[in-house]
Amino acid sequence: MLTSPLYVLTVLCLLVVFSEWLVRNTALRGLGTALLVIVLTAVVANLGILPAGSTEEQPVPAYEAIFAYLAPISIFWLLLRVNLRDVLEAGLPILLLFLIGSLATTVGVVIGMWLIDGPQAIGPLYKAVGGMFVGTYTGGSINFNALALHYQVMREGVLYGGSVAVDNILTTLWMVATLALPRLLKPWWPKVDASEQKAGAPSLGIEDDTEHLHPIDLGLVLALGMGALLISNRLAAWTEALGFAVPSIIIITVLALVVAQLPAARRLRGAQALGMFSVYLFLAVIGAFCDVQALQSLGFLGLALFGFALTTILVHGLATFGAARLMKMDPALAAVASQANVGGGTSALALARGIGRNDLVLPAVLLGSLGNALGTFLGFWAAGYLLPGLG
Repeated sequence: MLTSPLYVLTVLCLLVVFSEWLVRNTALRGLGTALLVIVLTAVVANLGILPAGSTEEQPVPAYEAIFAYLAPISIFWLLLRVNLRDVLEAGLPILLLFLIGSLATTVGVVIGMWLIDGPQAIGPLYKAVGGMFVGTYTGGSINFNALALHYQVMREGVLYGGSVAVDNILTTLWMVATLALPRLLKPWWPKVDASEQKAGAPSLGIEDDTEHLHPIDLGLVLALGMGALLISNRLAAWTEALGFAVPSIIIITVLALVVAQLPAARRLRGAQALGMFSVYLFLAVIGAFCDVQALQSLGFLGLALFGFALTTILVHGLATFGAARLMKMDPALAAVASQANVGGGTSALALARGIGRNDLVLPAVLLGSLGNALGTFLGFWAAGYLLPGLG
């Protein structure tokens, strides 16, 4: 019964519901649903209520189906909100800082991996881990999971669990830093004209994932997701046969971005809710792959991952804030642009509110969407072309 797909999916769904309830109604709100889902599922799996991972000898069909189908489709659904033309309305200055921050993140990953001797400290998957951190510190967890999914890093429970833990810790620390830096740097900053506060800025948060949909919307969203995965898998197999293999994740990302630019895609309801729920199920399975004994053996690997990720963040921060100072831009712009890279659109939105810049709320959300669009591409570039040289 323990590996029955119906049983496993029932428990996973209830864990997602419980995690979301805790975030909405208790002091655990600050942890976020994604982290709670991973932790709670890990606890449940280690108690023997769920299978602790899936192997060739003892496969768990529900886990395998989530990896193979639901995870890539969730990436497609979530990218349907990316409107590339609207991102330009955020303004060229903050957009420029965001792009500088994205490139600095990529450079920081290479420097960080070189400092810790990635091939030795992390092992053969060091290139994949580097690409994952490029992705997550450009866009967010969507990109992190896209790289992890392609390179099968989630099957290495210790490595993936350590990467998630380090990512969460540093993302939180950088949120605190970007809240403080605009105020701390002001005495040493060139004088800039304060932007006008815009009234009526959007108020987005937990409720943003709540959608009212008709069966027609549900049918269209499901058909688009499954059809996109079918096409991307076929095209990936075709390119591999021709000798220039293009990952299925890249293809489904391109398909999502193309569909997202169509006016009809903006009227389609249900993609965000289904996408987030699917991501939570994926993260729940990741939690199930992390058992306590494996995490206890993290040891030196944890220190290496932390040093690597910290170097990445520092290079990114120095480049982003340094560019803003050289171009005499408001440090608040650099803070929001940086947080859109490292923490994603939701974190950048919270930061804009926290520093009293409601006029930057909408650019924060739009830049977060742009990061989701760029992160996977930069991650694969780093993993496939930049990091192999370190080996």
